[in-house]
Amino acid sequence: MAGGNAATAQRASELSGLQKAAILLITLGPDKSSKVFKYLKEDEMEQLTLEIANTRSVSQALKEEVLDEFYEVCLAQQYISEGGITYAKDLLEKALGGERAQEVIGKLTASLQVRPFEFIRKTDASQLLNFIQDEHPQTIALILSYLATPQAAQIISSLPQEKQADVAKRIAQMDRTSPDVIKEVENVLERKLANLVNQDFTIAGGVDAVVEILNTVDRGTEKHIMESLEIDEPELADEIRKKMFVFEDILLLDDRSIQRVLREVDNNELAVALKSANEEVQGAIFKNLSSRLAAMIKEDMDFMGPVRMKDVEEAQQKIVNIIRKLEDSGEIVISRGGGDEIVV
Repeated sequence: MAGGNAATAQRASELSGLQKAAILLITLGPDKSSKVFKYLKEDEMEQLTLEIANTRSVSQALKEEVLDEFYEVCLAQQYISEGGITYAKDLLEKALGGERAQEVIGKLTASLQVRPFEFIRKTDASQLLNFIQDEHPQTIALILSYLATPQAAQIISSLPQEKQADVAKRIAQMDRTSPDVIKEVENVLERKLANLVNQDFTIAGGVDAVVEILNTVDRGTEKHIMESLEIDEPELADEIRKKMFVFEDILLLDDRSIQRVLREVDNNELAVALKSANEEVQGAIFKNLSSRLAAMIKEDMDFMGPVRMKDVEEAQQKIVNIIRKLEDSGEIVISRGGGDEIVV
């Protein structure tokens, strides 16, 4: 693989994206690089690790050139997310000059970092619904995959019930979408909404995307979609359900609800579950226990020693299951983003 000593005599413009990424991580140092690695896929980690290992030495000038390019791309991405490509180009021209600004924008588009359907992300969800509700479920799923979560949640909640689960399934199963398909769908929306923004090959959807949406819609919509998926796609439904409410989401409950949950939880299980919990979660739990019981559980946590992560996760999942059961029975309310909860 190219890298190593050859890179020292090159300019950043002559390097591959992988080589630049390796030099960037080397320049950032191990502490910051390790944090970046957490967001990479396994194959990306392997490629980068090998490239870093093959990069023996890098001149200070090349490091600075790569850092400058990285900064410019980050700046451009920020401007694009704030106001679109035209806005980004205007600001970058002032900062970098016209030729360099165009080059950076071009790299961003070519490197797939500009999101499709950016022009509808600021459109009112109810207005957008009128334009897409009669489209094929796959088309709706594609569009929702690129919208902000609250926007997508409002739209999927407003779809006919027979379409909701189908669209959710298609979002979860979506992986890569070709530029031609995206372009075709964008052209349809352009005729209806105008302001088309050219985009390129990108990745959207997946289980995490549908989990975010389902965590934001109202409980009735969520239950209907999940019940339908459990019949049609039981494995997918199980995967989604496992991610829908994690232990740390106990912070979404009010004190009274937490107290109700804790009445159902075995003290030993609670001690194990809290072993790896962050301070905020521990604080929310302990303040809803009697001082005597809180002290006893803290003592149990101190004396139990190291605990296998698998055991911690199992204990936390048991508590999550209790929370979902109590929510289903209406005994507690989980604060959701899809509108105000009304308890009567």
